[in-house]
Amino acid sequence: MIISASRRTDIPAFYTDWFLKRIQERYVLTRNPFNPRQVSSIDLSPELINCIVFWTKNPAPLIPKLENLEAYHYYFQFTLNSYGTDVEPHLPSKRSSLINTFIHLSEHIGKERVIWRYDPILLTDRYTLSYHIQHFASLAAMLKGATERCVISFIDFPKRIFKAMSTLGYREPDFDEKHTIAREFSAIANDFGIRIDTCAEVIDLSTYGIHHGKCIDDALISQITGKPLNLKKDAHQRVACGCVQSVDIGVYNTCMHGCKYCYASYSKDALLQNRQYYDKFSPILCSMITDHDVIRERKDKQTKDFSPLDLSFL
Repeated sequence: MIISASRRTDIPAFYTDWFLKRIQERYVLTRNPFNPRQVSSIDLSPELINCIVFWTKNPAPLIPKLENLEAYHYYFQFTLNSYGTDVEPHLPSKRSSLINTFIHLSEHIGKERVIWRYDPILLTDRYTLSYHIQHFASLAAMLKGATERCVISFIDFPKRIFKAMSTLGYREPDFDEKHTIAREFSAIANDFGIRIDTCAEVIDLSTYGIHHGKCIDDALISQITGKPLNLKKDAHQRVACGCVQSVDIGVYNTCMHGCKYCYASYSKDALLQNRQYYDKFSPILCSMITDHDVIRERKDKQTKDFSPLDLSFL
Protein backbone atom coordinates (compact mmCIF):
# COMPACT_ATOMS: atom_id res chain seq x y z
CA MET A 1 0.00 0.00 0.00
CA ILE A 2 1.12 3.56 -0.76
CA ILE A 3 0.16 6.31 1.69
CA SER A 4 -0.44 9.82 0.37
CA ALA A 5 0.20 12.41 3.09
CA SER A 6 -1.49 14.33 1.65
CA ARG A 7 -3.09 15.93 -1.41
CA ARG A 8 -5.74 17.36 0.92
CA THR A 9 -3.57 19.18 3.45
CA ASP A 10 0.03 19.85 4.49
CA ILE A 11 0.69 17.18 7.10
CA PRO A 12 4.44 17.88 7.54
CA ALA A 13 3.82 21.59 8.10
CA PHE A 14 0.86 21.42 10.48
CA TYR A 15 0.27 17.86 11.67
CA THR A 16 3.67 16.24 12.18
CA ASP A 17 2.94 15.27 15.79
CA TRP A 18 -0.37 13.67 14.83
CA PHE A 19 1.22 11.77 11.95
CA LEU A 20 4.08 10.41 14.05
CA LYS A 21 1.63 9.30 16.72
CA ARG A 22 -0.19 7.32 14.00
CA ILE A 23 3.13 5.80 12.95
CA GLN A 24 3.85 4.90 16.56
CA GLU A 25 0.45 3.25 17.02
CA ARG A 26 0.62 1.62 13.57
CA TYR A 27 -2.84 2.60 12.35
CA VAL A 28 -4.83 5.59 11.12
CA LEU A 29 -8.49 6.32 10.42
CA THR A 30 -9.62 8.39 7.46
CA ARG A 31 -13.03 9.50 6.20
CA ASN A 32 -14.30 9.08 2.68
CA PRO A 33 -14.74 12.76 1.64
CA PHE A 34 -17.70 11.78 -0.57
CA ASN A 35 -19.37 9.64 2.11
CA PRO A 36 -18.26 11.06 5.49
CA ARG A 37 -19.89 8.32 7.55
CA GLN A 38 -17.65 5.78 5.84
CA VAL A 39 -14.36 5.52 7.71
CA SER A 40 -11.38 3.39 6.72
CA SER A 41 -8.98 1.88 9.20
CA ILE A 42 -5.51 1.55 7.69
CA ASP A 43 -2.79 -0.68 9.10
CA LEU A 44 0.46 1.30 9.05
CA SER A 45 2.75 -1.60 9.90
CA PRO A 46 6.00 -1.04 7.94
CA GLU A 47 5.81 -4.41 6.20
CA LEU A 48 2.45 -3.40 4.68
CA ILE A 49 3.44 0.07 3.46
CA ASN A 50 5.38 0.26 0.21
CA CYS A 51 5.99 3.99 0.48
CA ILE A 52 4.75 7.23 2.03
CA VAL A 53 4.47 10.23 -0.30
CA PHE A 54 4.54 13.58 1.50
CA TRP A 55 3.08 16.69 -0.16
CA THR A 56 4.24 19.90 1.50
CA LYS A 57 5.22 23.53 1.23
CA ASN A 58 7.12 23.52 4.49
CA PRO A 59 8.46 20.20 5.86
CA ALA A 60 10.62 21.92 8.50
CA PRO A 61 8.63 20.53 11.49
CA LEU A 62 9.08 16.95 10.27
CA ILE A 63 12.74 16.99 9.24
CA PRO A 64 14.27 16.71 12.76
CA LYS A 65 11.90 13.81 13.50
CA LEU A 66 12.54 11.69 10.42
CA GLU A 67 14.36 9.09 12.52
CA ASN A 68 10.86 7.96 13.53
CA LEU A 69 10.37 6.80 9.94
CA GLU A 70 13.47 4.63 9.64
CA ALA A 71 11.32 1.54 9.06
CA TYR A 72 9.55 3.16 6.09
CA HIS A 73 10.33 4.24 2.55
CA TYR A 74 9.20 7.76 1.62
CA TYR A 75 9.77 10.76 -0.58
CA PHE A 76 8.62 14.37 -0.67
CA GLN A 77 6.71 16.48 -3.17
CA PHE A 78 7.94 19.93 -2.11
CA THR A 79 6.11 22.91 -3.64
CA LEU A 80 8.35 25.95 -4.00
CA ASN A 81 6.88 28.74 -6.12
CA SER A 82 7.88 32.33 -6.83
CA TYR A 83 4.66 33.97 -5.65
CA GLY A 84 4.51 36.64 -2.98
CA THR A 85 2.21 36.89 0.02
CA ASP A 86 -0.63 38.15 -2.18
CA VAL A 87 -0.97 34.59 -3.51
CA GLU A 88 0.67 32.48 -0.77
CA PRO A 89 0.03 34.62 2.33
CA HIS A 90 1.13 32.41 5.22
CA LEU A 91 4.29 30.71 3.98
CA PRO A 92 7.70 31.46 5.49
CA SER A 93 10.06 33.49 3.33
CA LYS A 94 11.34 31.54 0.34
CA ARG A 95 14.74 33.19 0.26
CA SER A 96 15.50 33.17 3.98
CA SER A 97 13.73 29.96 4.99
CA LEU A 98 12.15 27.58 2.49
CA ILE A 99 15.06 27.29 0.06
CA ASN A 100 17.33 26.39 2.96
CA THR A 101 14.73 23.89 4.19
CA PHE A 102 14.64 22.29 0.75
CA ILE A 103 18.42 21.97 0.59
CA HIS A 104 18.61 20.66 4.17
CA LEU A 105 15.98 18.01 3.45
CA SER A 106 17.80 16.95 0.29
CA GLU A 107 21.10 16.64 2.14
CA HIS A 108 19.35 14.57 4.81
CA ILE A 109 17.50 12.03 2.62
CA GLY A 110 18.99 12.36 -0.88
CA LYS A 111 18.10 14.54 -3.87
CA GLU A 112 16.23 11.71 -5.63
CA ARG A 113 13.66 11.75 -2.82
CA VAL A 114 12.87 15.47 -2.93
CA ILE A 115 10.74 16.43 -5.93
CA TRP A 116 10.49 20.16 -6.62
CA ARG A 117 7.00 21.31 -7.55
CA TYR A 118 6.65 24.66 -9.32
CA ASP A 119 2.89 24.66 -9.54
CA PRO A 120 0.32 25.79 -10.25
CA ILE A 121 1.50 28.34 -12.81
CA LEU A 122 -0.95 31.22 -13.06
CA LEU A 123 -0.71 34.64 -14.69
CA THR A 124 -1.61 38.14 -13.51
CA ASP A 125 -0.41 41.65 -14.30
CA ARG A 126 2.38 40.98 -11.79
CA TYR A 127 3.06 37.30 -12.46
CA THR A 128 3.77 37.53 -16.17
CA LEU A 129 5.57 35.10 -18.45
CA SER A 130 8.85 36.96 -18.00
CA TYR A 131 8.36 36.99 -14.22
CA HIS A 132 7.95 33.21 -14.09
CA ILE A 133 10.88 32.57 -16.40
CA GLN A 134 13.19 34.87 -14.42
CA HIS A 135 12.22 33.50 -11.01
CA PHE A 136 12.18 29.87 -12.12
CA ALA A 137 15.76 30.36 -13.27
CA SER A 138 16.69 31.88 -9.92
CA LEU A 139 15.14 29.01 -7.95
CA ALA A 140 16.65 26.37 -10.23
CA ALA A 141 20.10 27.85 -9.68
CA MET A 142 19.68 27.77 -5.90
CA LEU A 143 18.34 24.20 -5.97
CA LYS A 144 21.09 22.85 -8.21
CA GLY A 145 22.25 19.52 -6.80
CA ALA A 146 19.33 19.37 -4.35
CA THR A 147 16.80 17.73 -6.67
CA GLU A 148 16.65 15.72 -9.87
CA ARG A 149 13.10 16.48 -10.93
CA CYS A 150 10.71 19.40 -11.17
CA VAL A 151 6.95 19.00 -11.61
CA ILE A 152 4.96 21.80 -13.25
CA SER A 153 1.28 22.32 -13.86
CA PHE A 154 -0.90 25.16 -15.11
CA ILE A 155 -3.70 26.51 -12.98
CA ASP A 156 -7.06 24.88 -13.56
CA PHE A 157 -9.71 26.46 -11.37
CA PRO A 158 -12.35 24.08 -9.94
CA LYS A 159 -15.84 25.55 -9.82
CA ARG A 160 -15.65 26.14 -6.07
CA ILE A 161 -12.79 28.64 -6.43
CA PHE A 162 -13.31 29.92 -10.00
CA LYS A 163 -15.33 33.00 -9.06
CA ALA A 164 -12.91 34.10 -6.34
CA MET A 165 -9.88 33.56 -8.55
CA SER A 166 -11.32 35.42 -11.54
CA THR A 167 -12.30 38.31 -9.26
CA LEU A 168 -8.68 38.52 -8.11
CA GLY A 169 -7.50 38.70 -11.72
CA TYR A 170 -5.72 35.35 -11.91
CA ARG A 171 -5.91 33.45 -15.18
CA GLU A 172 -4.65 30.28 -16.83
CA PRO A 173 -1.89 30.60 -19.46
CA ASP A 174 -3.19 30.12 -22.97
CA PHE A 175 -1.85 27.50 -25.40
CA ASP A 176 1.01 29.65 -26.76
CA GLU A 177 1.97 30.85 -23.30
CA LYS A 178 2.16 27.26 -22.04
CA HIS A 179 4.54 26.41 -24.86
CA THR A 180 6.68 29.47 -24.12
CA ILE A 181 6.90 28.51 -20.46
CA ALA A 182 7.75 24.91 -21.34
CA ARG A 183 10.46 25.90 -23.81
CA GLU A 184 12.13 28.36 -21.44
CA PHE A 185 11.78 26.23 -18.32
CA SER A 186 13.18 23.20 -20.08
CA ALA A 187 16.29 25.06 -21.22
CA ILE A 188 16.85 26.43 -17.72
CA ALA A 189 16.30 23.08 -16.01
CA ASN A 190 18.70 21.31 -18.36
CA ASP A 191 21.44 23.74 -17.36
CA PHE A 192 21.04 22.68 -13.74
CA GLY A 193 20.60 18.94 -14.24
CA ILE A 194 16.86 18.93 -13.49
CA ARG A 195 14.24 16.98 -15.43
CA ILE A 196 10.75 18.46 -15.85
CA ASP A 197 7.49 16.50 -15.82
CA THR A 198 3.93 17.79 -15.94
CA CYS A 199 1.22 17.01 -13.41
CA ALA A 200 -2.23 16.07 -14.77
CA GLU A 201 -1.78 18.05 -18.00
CA VAL A 202 -3.27 17.03 -21.34
CA ILE A 203 -1.01 19.31 -23.38
CA ASP A 204 1.89 17.59 -25.17
CA LEU A 205 5.19 19.31 -24.33
CA SER A 206 7.45 16.41 -25.29
CA THR A 207 9.14 18.48 -27.99
CA TYR A 208 10.85 20.32 -25.10
CA GLY A 209 11.78 17.11 -23.29
CA ILE A 210 8.90 17.52 -20.85
CA HIS A 211 6.74 14.44 -20.33
CA HIS A 212 3.59 13.49 -18.45
CA GLY A 213 4.59 12.59 -14.92
CA LYS A 214 3.33 10.58 -11.97
CA CYS A 215 3.39 12.27 -8.59
CA ILE A 216 2.57 8.94 -6.94
CA ASP A 217 5.20 7.21 -9.03
CA ASP A 218 5.63 3.43 -8.99
CA ALA A 219 8.90 3.68 -10.93
CA LEU A 220 10.40 6.03 -8.34
CA ILE A 221 9.09 3.87 -5.51
CA SER A 222 10.69 0.83 -7.13
CA GLN A 223 13.96 2.75 -7.31
CA ILE A 224 13.73 3.81 -3.65
CA THR A 225 12.69 0.42 -2.29
CA GLY A 226 14.64 -1.82 -4.67
CA LYS A 227 11.46 -3.84 -5.24
CA PRO A 228 9.86 -3.90 -8.72
CA LEU A 229 6.24 -2.72 -8.72
CA ASN A 230 3.59 -2.83 -11.39
CA LEU A 231 0.66 -0.80 -10.09
CA LYS A 232 -2.54 0.45 -11.66
CA LYS A 233 -3.40 4.05 -12.42
CA ASP A 234 -5.55 5.65 -9.74
CA ALA A 235 -9.02 5.69 -11.27
CA HIS A 236 -10.24 8.24 -8.72
CA GLN A 237 -7.93 10.98 -10.02
CA ARG A 238 -8.38 13.15 -13.11
CA VAL A 239 -8.12 11.46 -16.49
CA ALA A 240 -4.82 13.23 -17.25
CA CYS A 241 -3.34 12.26 -13.87
CA GLY A 242 -0.74 9.50 -14.15
CA CYS A 243 -0.55 8.64 -10.44
CA VAL A 244 -0.85 5.04 -9.33
CA GLN A 245 -3.26 4.04 -6.58
CA SER A 246 -2.67 5.29 -3.07
CA VAL A 247 -4.60 5.93 0.14
CA ASP A 248 -4.83 9.56 1.22
CA ILE A 249 -5.00 10.18 4.98
CA GLY A 250 -5.55 13.93 4.90
CA VAL A 251 -8.65 16.11 5.30
CA TYR A 252 -9.89 18.94 3.11
CA ASN A 253 -10.08 22.43 4.65
CA THR A 254 -7.37 21.84 7.24
CA CYS A 255 -4.33 23.50 5.60
CA MET A 256 -3.45 26.91 7.03
CA HIS A 257 -1.09 28.22 4.34
CA GLY A 258 -4.01 30.17 2.86
CA CYS A 259 -2.86 29.94 -0.77
CA LYS A 260 -5.38 31.71 -2.99
CA TYR A 261 -5.38 29.01 -5.67
CA CYS A 262 -5.88 26.06 -3.31
CA TYR A 263 -8.51 23.51 -4.31
CA ALA A 264 -8.16 21.60 -1.03
CA SER A 265 -8.67 24.39 1.51
CA TYR A 266 -11.38 26.60 0.07
CA SER A 267 -13.72 27.34 3.00
CA LYS A 268 -12.59 29.49 5.91
CA ASP A 269 -15.60 28.42 7.99
CA ALA A 270 -14.88 24.73 7.41
CA LEU A 271 -11.20 25.28 8.19
CA LEU A 272 -11.99 26.92 11.53
CA GLN A 273 -14.47 24.18 12.42
CA ASN A 274 -12.10 21.37 11.47
CA ARG A 275 -9.24 22.88 13.42
CA GLN A 276 -11.36 22.81 16.57
CA TYR A 277 -11.30 19.02 16.37
CA TYR A 278 -7.54 18.69 16.01
CA ASP A 279 -6.08 16.35 18.60
CA LYS A 280 -2.63 14.92 18.03
CA PHE A 281 -3.66 11.78 19.94
CA SER A 282 -6.76 11.13 17.83
CA PRO A 283 -6.63 8.28 15.30
CA ILE A 284 -8.40 10.53 12.76
CA LEU A 285 -7.26 13.98 11.65
CA CYS A 286 -9.35 17.01 12.66
CA SER A 287 -12.45 14.95 13.36
CA MET A 288 -14.20 12.78 15.94
CA ILE A 289 -15.55 9.27 15.54
CA THR A 290 -19.26 9.01 16.36
CA ASP A 291 -21.74 6.17 16.80
CA HIS A 292 -23.04 6.90 13.30
CA ASP A 293 -19.71 6.17 11.63
CA VAL A 294 -19.06 2.84 9.95
CA ILE A 295 -15.43 1.79 10.30
CA ARG A 296 -14.01 -0.83 7.96
CA GLU A 297 -10.48 -2.09 7.54
CA ARG A 298 -8.94 -0.85 4.31
CA LYS A 299 -7.36 -3.71 2.39
CA ASP A 300 -4.64 -3.29 -0.20
CA LYS A 301 -6.37 -4.07 -3.47
CA GLN A 302 -3.11 -3.88 -5.38
CA THR A 303 -1.45 -6.91 -3.80
CA LYS A 304 -2.19 -9.01 -6.85
CA ASP A 305 -0.28 -6.49 -8.97
CA PHE A 306 2.97 -6.74 -7.04
CA SER A 307 5.95 -8.24 -8.82
CA PRO A 308 6.58 -11.89 -7.89
CA LEU A 309 9.92 -10.67 -6.52
CA ASP A 310 8.18 -8.49 -3.93
CA LEU A 311 7.03 -10.74 -1.12
CA SER A 312 7.17 -8.16 1.67
CA PHE A 313 3.40 -8.19 2.07
CA LEU A 314 3.28 -11.87 3.02
